[in-house]
Parts: sequence; structure tokens; C-alpha cells
Amino acid sequence: MFVRPNYFQDKVAIVTGGAQGIGKAITQKFLKVGIKVIICDRDRDAGAKTESEFAKFGLVRLIPTDISQEAEVKDAIATTIETFGRLDILVNNAAIANPENPPIDQMSLEEWNQIIAVNLTGAFLCCKYAVPHLQTRDGAIVNIASTRAIMSEPNTEAYSTAKGGIVALTHALANSLGPTIRVNCISPGWINTSSDSTHLTEQDNKQHPVGRVGKPEDVAAMTLYLVSQEASFITGTNAIVDGGMTRKMIYE
Repeated sequence: MFVRPNYFQDKVAIVTGGAQGIGKAITQKFLKVGIKVIICDRDRDAGAKTESEFAKFGLVRLIPTDISQEAEVKDAIATTIETFGRLDILVNNAAIANPENPPIDQMSLEEWNQIIAVNLTGAFLCCKYAVPHLQTRDGAIVNIASTRAIMSEPNTEAYSTAKGGIVALTHALANSLGPTIRVNCISPGWINTSSDSTHLTEQDNKQHPVGRVGKPEDVAAMTLYLVSQEASFITGTNAIVDGGMTRKMIYE
């Protein structure tokens, strides 16, 4: 990707859930092109480890944040502005899932509310407090959704609903905030966030037309593109990064 010289110089980004997985890859990608990164993550240990590990790439700071809590989000944005004086990019990446995937009639309201609060309401809160600052910088927002917004496995109602909401929130915000802020989202497919790929089978890889399971770096590359000057005519879109898997007809 061609980037205009010094385009990212002095730019400041917040990456929620930036301490692990896809968020960590986005953080690294941003730092390597000169963007200063604030990691908002509720996992203090993972956040501190990433902050230390990536210090060699650029200026990175951890602000421990539970994005489902309005006061914490408000404080995180305020601290960013107090520290750096600006905010140019917001990446709403933080998300949780219930690995047990209980059937809908066995899911508690508390479980439902927790997933919606982090995965959807958290993005709303971050946008609410970031927008006034992004508007002064011709800012960009990238929301990380999921192909679960358009396809599902059994018993994933809360997660799929939240990610579908992220897609809808994206095009609504694009219309509300344009032309001063561009808003896009990315729907990753099967992304192996583990550093170990030995558990992946040949069949796992062959399910994808590109011949492999995705990596966090694949999503990070699209994120960087969407916040670059090359994407200045792109807003309100849902970029599917899935190796073609959602376009492949599968007969069992």
C-alpha cells in the first residue's frame, strides 16, 4: 500500500482490545507506520505486556478500560486528549463471546446483556466520547464486526446480534458524521489468533478459497488501509476479510 510520506506522523489512535489477538496486530501495524497508539483493554497484564513488547516500534500507552462502563470510556478519551492533545483514529475492536454457547432458552439475561454491553454498547460509548475530537481531525472510525453478522452457527444469538448491530451502527454513523469523519467496519471470518497453527488441519485451510485460515495481520492490513488517505472515498462499508469462505457453497 502506498502511503503519502509523513501521512501518519503525529496521528493518535485508540485501539480497544488492543492487547491481544486482532487488536494487538492492529496496534503493531499502526505503530510501524508512525501512529501513536492508546490501547484500551481491561486485561491489565496483557496490556502491560503488549505495551512493553511494542515500545520498540513507537509510542504506545495502555489505559486499562472496561468499555462497557461509560465512566471508564469517558476517562480514557479524556486522558488521551490530555496526554496527546488530539485523537485521529478510533478502532472499536474489543469483544467477548461465551465459549459454551448455551441454547437461547438456557441463556441468562445477565449473559446476554454482558455480550451486548461489551460488543455493541461499548462501541457506541467509545464513539460518543471520541467523535467531538475526531471531528476536528478529519478522523476515521473502524469497527470490527464479524462474518457472524451475516451467517451463524447454532447458539450464537447474542454474539451474532451484537456484530450485526456493529454493521448497522457503522452505516448509520457514516451518514451522521460525514464528511468530517469516515466510518467503516471489517467483518473477519475465521482468524487464528493463536501463535500456534499446528492445530489447524488441511481441511480447515481448504475450506477457504485462498487456501488458508486467516491471520490477525490480515485484518490489521485492512484496518490500516481504511484509515489511510487511499480510502478517502470509502465510508459506511463492511469489508469482509474471510479468505472467501462466506462466498463458498458447502455441501455436507
